[in-house]
Amino acid sequence: MLNYESVGGVNFKKGCYPGQEVVARSQFRGTLKRRAYLAHADAPMTAGDAVFQFEDADQPCGTVAQAAASPQGGFDAIVSLQVSAFEAGGLHLVSASGPALVASAPPYPLLADI
Repeated sequence: MLNYESVGGVNFKKGCYPGQEVVARSQFRGTLKRRAYLAHADAPMTAGDAVFQFEDADQPCGTVAQAAASPQGGFDAIVSLQVSAFEAGGLHLVSASGPALVASAPPYPLLADI
């Protein structure tokens, strides 16, 4: 979910690595459903805050992994987010009616298969 394979942080083709069972399950049962994305909000956010999609107010679609104040104002964060929620947009912090959250793709290409 944190895109380690896309930035060379782990090689899934050799040896043992942390999370090996989870990755094996992803490889053999389908594709990853969550990825790490960049996010920006005008409201303060902290690690662990839930991210909701406007259309699904009952269940969070992601989590803030790390956040910090942005030099340009507001707050920037790395969020672990469902791919479908990123593609659909309409993201909000803490609740479906909370502050708007704008997610963007990371500045590197994501590997399609692991």
